[in-house]
Amino acid sequence: MSRFIQLHCLTSYPPSNLNRDDLGRPKTAVMGGVNRLRVSSQSLKRAWRTSEVFESALGQWKGTRTKRVGLEALGMLTERGVHEQDAKPWAAAIAEQFGKLKKDSLEIEQLAHVAPEEWERIRRLAATLATEKRAPETDELAILRDRPKAVDIALFGRMLASNPTFNVEAAAQVAHALTVHAATVDDDYFTAVDDLNQYQEDGGAAHIGETGFGAGVFYLYLCVDRDLLVDNLQGDRALANQALAALLEAVAKVSPTGKQNSFASRAYTSYILAEKGGQQPRSLSVAFLKPVVGVDQLAAAVLALETQRDNFNKVYGACADASQAMNAATGAGCLKDITAFVTE
Repeated sequence: MSRFIQLHCLTSYPPSNLNRDDLGRPKTAVMGGVNRLRVSSQSLKRAWRTSEVFESALGQWKGTRTKRVGLEALGMLTERGVHEQDAKPWAAAIAEQFGKLKKDSLEIEQLAHVAPEEWERIRRLAATLATEKRAPETDELAILRDRPKAVDIALFGRMLASNPTFNVEAAAQVAHALTVHAATVDDDYFTAVDDLNQYQEDGGAAHIGETGFGAGVFYLYLCVDRDLLVDNLQGDRALANQALAALLEAVAKVSPTGKQNSFASRAYTSYILAEKGGQQPRSLSVAFLKPVVGVDQLAAAVLALETQRDNFNKVYGACADASQAMNAATGAGCLKDITAFVTE
């Protein structure tokens, strides 16, 4: 079984604002001396793991990122008849296993990624405490698993600052997506009209606003350490392949949700190059250090990417044992074949 799975993807987005900065404008980055549009890896990973694709394929194996562990535990206790005066300290003891509590709160200070089996342990403990009408003992509070069997934790990792023993190293490395060409952020000046305004006193707009947007062909690179993924999933190779298949489909079909109602900027990936092997992974982003220009930027980007792949192979020797491509612009290949390739 090949250790590393690498995906190189090109996706064309129409005018959109998929991932906003602190001013509400599309995120950007400078590369090759020009400004590019950017979608952060955090935005992409959240869109994938919360998508219907992931839910339908891996729903029972998905974790939950939350600060509300204590509040959830409180609800489990009070629903079973525990008085709130007792339930609050018991819930606090449970929540403290996942992080430091906020002052005068049952919420923890940082988001914790909680696996399904850890939620089940919390539910069982709440039921025991309610039945026996007592506080939790120290040994009962060992809720966390060092290798939780949750696919999103296995893929994207977990960090518990207050309890690093239960950190999980991510099997998937995801780069920020960047346009392969120079791009600018434009401004959309818009107005909204009051439907009940008869214009007898005021014929103007009821609201005036402005939002940023941009369009472009984005290059995205992912690398998955399949050995680490299997290890994170307690040796379950079948589940690891399910996770890889769901991840690939999400990457190909799922867009970040930012401003979707305003721009309907849903897009399937037009080109995917998948590679696998035991060699040291490498991104092909250098193919776009010189910005792509011209009318058919997607075709030019595909050519630049494949040329860079070939040049790396000439200089370093084969950088992967095998590869397979899909090009929706020309109708070559298909997602089903790419999925079979990365999971076999």
